[in-house]
Amino acid sequence: MTKAEIVNQISESTGVEKVAVQAVVEAMMKNVKDSLSKGENVYLRGFGSFIIKKRAEKKGRNISKNTTIVIPAHNIPSFKPAKVFMEQVKKKVK
Repeated sequence: MTKAEIVNQISESTGVEKVAVQAVVEAMMKNVKDSLSKGENVYLRGFGSFIIKKRAEKKGRNISKNTTIVIPAHNIPSFKPAKVFMEQVKKKVK
């Protein structure tokens, strides 16, 4: 499902114009990105959490040059679904 399809479904189910729905979806996504970039987690009860995970420093290999490189510690965004959400998907998707 794409962002456009989400906007269309929300517009059809609520009766709100697509332009307004798209603005709200864009604003929501921007707020989640901004919060995560500030180091703040985002919790949406019943849906899930957008959290920041810390990756430790590790050694990797550059295969083309046959050298070992050090990948520095870094943070990555992650999504952890709520229990209710996971149970619903488990029941419906086979």
